Amino acid sequence: LSRRTSTGSRPDYDVPEAYANLGETADVSPVQNPYEEPIRRFRSLEQIRSREQEFVREQKLQRRQSLTAGVQPEEKPEVPKHEVSRLATQLYTISYLILFSILGTLARVGLTALTTYPGTPVIFPSIWPNFAGSLIMGFLSEDRMLFRQEDEDEDEEDDDEESSPSPSPPSQPRADEETPGGPPTPAAAAAAAAHKKTIPLYIGLATGFCGSFTSFSALIRDTFSALANDLPSAAASAPRNAGYSVLAVLAVPITSVAVSLAALFVGAHVAILVAPITPCLTPATRRLLDGLAVVLGCGCWLGAVLLSVLPPAGHADWRGAVTFALVFAPLGCLARFAVSLWLNGKVVGFPVGTFVANVLGTAVLAMAWDLAHAGEGVGGGVPGCQVLLGGVVDGFCGCLTTVSTWVGELAVLRRRHAYVYGGASVVGGLAAFVAVAGGVRWGGVFAGAVC
Repeated sequence: LSRRTSTGSRPDYDVPEAYANLGETADVSPVQNPYEEPIRRFRSLEQIRSREQEFVREQKLQRRQSLTAGVQPEEKPEVPKHEVSRLATQLYTISYLILFSILGTLARVGLTALTTYPGTPVIFPSIWPNFAGSLIMGFLSEDRMLFRQEDEDEDEEDDDEESSPSPSPPSQPRADEETPGGPPTPAAAAAAAAHKKTIPLYIGLATGFCGSFTSFSALIRDTFSALANDLPSAAASAPRNAGYSVLAVLAVPITSVAVSLAALFVGAHVAILVAPITPCLTPATRRLLDGLAVVLGCGCWLGAVLLSVLPPAGHADWRGAVTFALVFAPLGCLARFAVSLWLNGKVVGFPVGTFVANVLGTAVLAMAWDLAHAGEGVGGGVPGCQVLLGGVVDGFCGCLTTVSTWVGELAVLRRRHAYVYGGASVVGGLAAFVAVAGGVRWGGVFAGAVC
């Protein structure tokens, strides 16, 4: 936090140091912004994480040496006071995650319904939510305007003018000189890039909405369906040889990953393109949204619970289609958030937290798939099936796993690490699904869709 504060951004929020482990908050961009070329160079995720770990090791070593020598540690420099306390920052972050996980789940369920129709050219339904969520993630990763603080930029320019012994020649403009109506200055863009990723609203949008809009477990489920020849195509019932099954199982992840990565880059380019007209959310506006997020997050979650327990007359099917998914969605999103904070900083070139969340969520979805396709069916009849498919599959597993964060990490990891991480995620997820659901599918107890 002290290093981020030194970039010139005001320390509005007292952000826990563990927030730096989130893949969405790493100070890296999926593309190179030409407007930032004079002062910013592309840095991989490994470089960012290595610096974080080196800083932590240095702090521990200094404390250990001070205790061993019996010397009082040096007084720490005065830390600027934060406008929002750490407890309030964590409260706002959790509230945003709850609210945006519900909205992301609604977007995913709605977009899946819109893109599932007779004669659709894409027969695996997970591709469109993953595309849209990755597109938004790319925009948020590269955007420098939504969370910019204009008052600080003006203050910095005034300070630079006062401290500068002589103005720059007109033929050689300064790097931080801003063109009226043009793109953000490089200095302001760099400060905004570091500052925005400490804001709970940004974490809510990136981790909560985009992470819940996309679903890695749904991608692996579609891959398994392609392997088992169960995708909803016209020729799904026709038998095929093993070679065609290999082609089918490769088609889904290759297409999905390529489309999601392309969406991430397109979103980043859109953010650069529309920077001159992108509005700025002032600190006062964000303070208002922080308070509303606490009320709306708890209120929407409670409303989903009440609609699931007491559905409107004649609309009991809503529970399986929507409301149970909204009840379980915050649980999956918060679990992914906690796992990322705990594990993502362990290995520099391999985001362990995202990997564990994706593989674990895929295994849970495979168990739900077993119950929904076993000959005995799931207990509880229709309500049991609604909880299983709506709550566990679409809600919990859909929000516990994410594609937007995953492809965002793939885009900024070094090439070798990116291939290892991406391949391990797909192979590990598919292996978990086959290990859990393969016995039901090919073991003689498969009964089609019981639920």
